Amino acid sequence: MAHAVETVMQHRTVLLEEAVDALLWRGDGVYVDGTFGRGGHSRRILERLGPKGRLIAFDKDPQAIAEAAKIADPRFSIEHESFATLREALARRGIDKVSGVLLDLGVSSPQFDDPARGFSFRFDGPLDMRMDPTRGESAADWLARATLEEMTEVIKDYGEERFAFQIAKALVARRANAEHLGPLVSTRELAAIVAGAVKTREKGKDPATRTFQALRIHVNQELADLQIALDVAADVLETGGRLVAISFHSLEDRIVKRFMQARTSAPVVDRRVPLRAHEIPEPPFKSSRKIKPSAEEVEANPRARSAIMRVMERVAT
Repeated sequence: MAHAVETVMQHRTVLLEEAVDALLWRGDGVYVDGTFGRGGHSRRILERLGPKGRLIAFDKDPQAIAEAAKIADPRFSIEHESFATLREALARRGIDKVSGVLLDLGVSSPQFDDPARGFSFRFDGPLDMRMDPTRGESAADWLARATLEEMTEVIKDYGEERFAFQIAKALVARRANAEHLGPLVSTRELAAIVAGAVKTREKGKDPATRTFQALRIHVNQELADLQIALDVAADVLETGGRLVAISFHSLEDRIVKRFMQARTSAPVVDRRVPLRAHEIPEPPFKSSRKIKPSAEEVEANPRARSAIMRVMERVAT
């Protein structure tokens, strides 16, 4: 999610200048920050936006909404919703086209570092994992009702975990003892169950990493929301408009990469139909090479090391 330049929790925006440079191409345009987070990207966009420009931000996290309330700027507004609701939010404002959309994906450092949110196995906290704790089903609630097959599928698909079945089986066995042990509601206990089920450990990685990622993605419907947002963003970009996406793990980046490849590829033409060269339509978008954080940025902020930024520009209607 969008990362504040610097907070009490030492949270830095990843690829701050690179993202805003790629996004902003006209000062009077309408821009979207799909993940406000702690406002790093939004504040920098507003610094460079002209007096007639507008910025619409989105975030599911109530803490992010509270942070956004500190911005007293008539050019700025925020939606307490997923960026998947972009089309509806624009329609309410009577906006047909935008000049740019920024999607900074994943979880922000303040979310990871707050034990009460349940995103990290580094602390003992409630097994929640919701971006918006006021809505939807927590990870604990889902684990209390999911079948062995559902758990296996989620952990395998969203965590790319090869021991998904063994982990799911251990979770079902733990649930069978809930009468004596109580429900599974602790991040530390979940991490311990996963560690006991994983047979071999990746060097330098906690065995619970992939399972926690999988549950978080599932609980928040992150990949489904991403696909919706990408489709809508491409539809609403004006000619010259840019879509900028920053991913932090392979599942997100794969979706973004394939989406941009499909939109920037020349349309398939039936070669049996006689067409002159100038009659073959060009793709309406072009993309740039992927951008990664510099060695200096990674050294200053190790959480930036997995970030990949991709940019797509609409070149024709």
